[in-house]
Amino acid sequence: MDRVASHKSAVQYLHPPVEPFDRRMMDVGDGHSIYVEQSGRADGVPVVVLHGGPGGGSSPAMRRYFDPSVYRIILFDQRGCGRSTPHASVEANTTWHLVADIERIRVALGLEAWIVFGGSWGATLALIYAQTHPDRARHLVLRGVFTMTRAELDWFYGGGAAAFWPETWARFTALIPEAERDDMIAAYHKRLFSGDMGQEIPHAKAWSAWENALATVQSTGVGGDTPADYARAFARLENHYFHNLGFLEKDEHILDHMHRIAHIPGTIVQGRYDMICPPASAHRLAARWPACDLRMVPMAGHALSEPGISAELVRVMARLAERS
Repeated sequence: MDRVASHKSAVQYLHPPVEPFDRRMMDVGDGHSIYVEQSGRADGVPVVVLHGGPGGGSSPAMRRYFDPSVYRIILFDQRGCGRSTPHASVEANTTWHLVADIERIRVALGLEAWIVFGGSWGATLALIYAQTHPDRARHLVLRGVFTMTRAELDWFYGGGAAAFWPETWARFTALIPEAERDDMIAAYHKRLFSGDMGQEIPHAKAWSAWENALATVQSTGVGGDTPADYARAFARLENHYFHNLGFLEKDEHILDHMHRIAHIPGTIVQGRYDMICPPASAHRLAARWPACDLRMVPMAGHALSEPGISAELVRVMARLAERS
């Protein structure tokens, strides 16, 4: 889950824009090439940024959470989205392919270990990557925690969030026949992968609009009109992962493997009024993570660019820089 919302007031907390010193397309096999960029200080503290979705893609704004005089900032677009190719492809595109891609990037850049920074689905991926390669994560910085459980998916696609946003939910369900509304993920999956662009695009836009509408605490419940290419990649990839329950062996895979990273320090920045990834997941995760510092932001929702979320993340990265 996750798309960066546009809140101009959040800009005051961020570092000035910086251009990448390195951009490359990396062949990761299976017919996929992923976009990877580096900015900031070439010999600085390495931090890899994992974007949300799945399918959200990286954004230049994501560089601005890190002091470029301290950090070596590594962004990349996960398979099938952003500048990675092939666009909107779900072939050979699973959680485990992405974990392997992250490790492939680390090796290609000659890094021993790095800070792993991710929000929403990016937090999910950060946790699974660290559990798979616990000696490669120096610190985890997570925002808007999502642990890929049925309960979390049911909250957002099964009527939980709909109790707060009934009019927005009505728009989301309107495209689906009433007989199929008991499983919105499956109903949308059928249409997002129909092979008919005339059907895929409007359903992709509706899928994206439902999530975007609930991203910020000041939301009006309207998600806006997302560009077709972005919406199609975002919706297809996100639905593909959710339809397959994240390609995890069991429902509470992440929580059941927390012992593997119990020693790794972590910081969670969580919006108190996050409608997409409610705070209960962050609280449960922190309870199983002795080295974790959970920070609840009082008046904030889900989006990376919420002012309170942005301010806290910049503070977290500044404190980590002081210790490096």
